[in-house]
Amino acid sequence: MAIKSTGFSAAAAASPYCRPEEDPFLLLESCGKTIESILRGHAGRPLRRTWIDRPYGEEEISRLEEEVLPAIQQCLARIDEIDSALETEAELSYRQQVEAEASLRRGGLQRSGSRAAV
Repeated sequence: MAIKSTGFSAAAAASPYCRPEEDPFLLLESCGKTIESILRGHAGRPLRRTWIDRPYGEEEISRLEEEVLPAIQQCLARIDEIDSALETEAELSYRQQVEAEASLRRGGLQRSGSRAAV
């Protein structure tokens, strides 16, 4: 199962908001890709762990592939949904601000135009 790229990496490289290493969701995406790569590289072989003397066998590796990777992917998809909602909200707020400023300018121009006619 492939971890879906969330687009974080490209956006984070030039982000004015935080460094990539400060973004926990970039870490999650990176971890998912690393787990996927490790599982591909250990195909058919046990996967050793640092904290236990018994390595993961086929059953545990299958559970990682069937349970853990999809959970990471679902989490990243939900993060994408939340990010999209925030972007939409920010765009709407920006448009409202631009429209309000334009309305104020139009109101000011109409008043100054009516004075000139007097």
